[in-house]
Amino acid sequence: MRLSDTDSLMLHRPPRSFRRILLLRLLFFSIPILLIGQYATVRKARSSLLDTARQNLTSSAVRKATDLNRSLTFSQTVLQTLSRTTLLQQGDLAEVEARLPDELSQLPLLVECFQLRPAAEDPAVEDPAAGDPGPGTCEASLPIPTWPTTLDSNQPIPFILSPTKEVVPSIQDPISSRVATTQDQANGYSSFSVVISVPIYGVDNQLRYTLTLKATLSQPKNIRPGLLVGETIIIDSQGVLLLHPDPELVGAHVSTVRDPEGRLASIQRNVYTGNSNTIHLFGFVPGPLEWLAGYTGMDVEIALGESDRWTVLAMTPIDHALQGLKDIQDVLILLTLGLLGANALLAILVASSLSRPIERLSHHARKIQDLAHIKEVPDHFGVRELENLAEILNNMMKRLEERAQALRHAWQDAQLANQLKSEFLANTSHELRTPLNAIIGCIRLVRDDCCDSEEEAQEFLNRADKAALHLLRIINDILDIAKIEAGKVTLKPEKVDVLHLVNEVVDLQALHIQQKHLKLVQPDLTEPVWILADRAKLKQVLLNLIYNAIKFTDKGVIKIEIDVQLDKETQINGGNSGNGLSPGFDEGLPRPRVLVTVTDTGIGIDPEQRHKLFQPFVMIDGSTTRRFEGTGLGLAISKNFIDLMGGAIEIHSEGVGKGATAIIGLPLAPSEILSPTKSLTGSTSISN
Repeated sequence: MRLSDTDSLMLHRPPRSFRRILLLRLLFFSIPILLIGQYATVRKARSSLLDTARQNLTSSAVRKATDLNRSLTFSQTVLQTLSRTTLLQQGDLAEVEARLPDELSQLPLLVECFQLRPAAEDPAVEDPAAGDPGPGTCEASLPIPTWPTTLDSNQPIPFILSPTKEVVPSIQDPISSRVATTQDQANGYSSFSVVISVPIYGVDNQLRYTLTLKATLSQPKNIRPGLLVGETIIIDSQGVLLLHPDPELVGAHVSTVRDPEGRLASIQRNVYTGNSNTIHLFGFVPGPLEWLAGYTGMDVEIALGESDRWTVLAMTPIDHALQGLKDIQDVLILLTLGLLGANALLAILVASSLSRPIERLSHHARKIQDLAHIKEVPDHFGVRELENLAEILNNMMKRLEERAQALRHAWQDAQLANQLKSEFLANTSHELRTPLNAIIGCIRLVRDDCCDSEEEAQEFLNRADKAALHLLRIINDILDIAKIEAGKVTLKPEKVDVLHLVNEVVDLQALHIQQKHLKLVQPDLTEPVWILADRAKLKQVLLNLIYNAIKFTDKGVIKIEIDVQLDKETQINGGNSGNGLSPGFDEGLPRPRVLVTVTDTGIGIDPEQRHKLFQPFVMIDGSTTRRFEGTGLGLAISKNFIDLMGGAIEIHSEGVGKGATAIIGLPLAPSEILSPTKSLTGSTSISN
């Protein structure tokens, strides 16, 4: 079966260029990122606007409650004060009725009308006919509470406050000449009425009148987009709506209002616990479906010593709270369109700039590489430039063999390093296990009361203590080398007397020297030798060197010398420790300097193994490590400490069985350079 030309073209479709693929990939990934960024920004802006609206509406509800409570409290106080005036206590009814409107104009409330009802027991005043409101401006009689007929002048004036639970009509206030409700609502106010009654007692403390007034409380409202004052809704403790944007719902119980999710009951529960917050309401107010409402509680004193808690809400449609979001979205759309255009242009430039070097490299490599293939490289990439590079890489394969040999050598070195690490871990495990076994054994013997006497128990405890100290020294060495490799070692340089420090170390090792019956020769100088160094770390170095000298010496002498070398011609010393120093030592540590030398007559060092001395994890002889305790890290730690202090350290040995000499060199403190005439020579021998 022969393939058609179309099928042949489909099977051998030429690969697309790298530039085109790169351009499509850049656009494919960048455009969704831009759109996702726009979406995330809009969501974040919406969340921020909602948070701001919630805070503002809660604050608005708190302000509304505070203003209402302040107005009611002040009005009650004014009425109580007014009841104590001479006008009301002694004036006749005509005079009181004539002057009372001026007195009531001081109230912060919008007074709709007032009613002054004489007491029925007052013989000077006839009882009005039933249904007659009496003197005042009210067209209908207001409720008259029952008051005590007498009241001591020292007692506070009682009062009663109650909401009317009715829609406030549009009336002209005869006292303040202000228009209520309808006009207020047109100007951005919503109102509701309350009735306040106070008794008026004469100078004889007898009840004369009952003053009852009907007043309107107005609250600013603004549900225009972007302004978060909000509609005002007030609910009393019985769940009756005192104020509502829908006049038909004023006086209704909240249970009769559409509230499918029962959020009004949740609001009232929160208010009674003293919480103020924000909530979303759906269908509670005519108009928009979703409203954002801030709410708070207001304690209203409805009688002397008696209060009622009202719930005050400030509400606005959710679209008005998010009015700023539309402007943000418009800006983001314009910004996104601009970024898409800039992104497309940038993608073209980036694709061109990235593909051009590859094209040039491919062209140049084709001209200089024309060797036979060693191994075919896969060339089905679908990208023309990469297939060209595959052809060039085929010519490079023959050079890989040259690199393989180098890799084999590197692998051998890595295996050797791994072997050294394994040896170190094995030896260290042995060193850790030995003192641990001693500690466990001694403690168990004491714990199980296997000791014949208190002295034997103390001996076991002393052995456990020595083993613990030895274990601590091993762990400290491991920690020190870890800090050194991590570069976390810090110095605390101070003025140090080398002679005093050497004597301290010798005192610490004196018992060990006596137990091995070694002879110790130490410097006997007449004056201190001062250097600038880290006292603790220098002491650790000296302990390592003297401890090693004692450990590797079974018999003979341990000799310690301190030499002060001022210059080539002037040397103040107690021996010949300066002889045999390597040229690198002299070059790395110029004079004036102090040399501390520790010489032993121990097992010595094979000169061919000397290069391993200061390498961490490298031990000259595994059998030596097993015979003599230690991790083999002491010299590596010592060298690093001495290098950090600006000094030098070397170890010499003529061979196995011929002892060894360790030399530490440190710069002499500048202010302590000694005069050549000063005597620093001498030594003291201690033998056992």
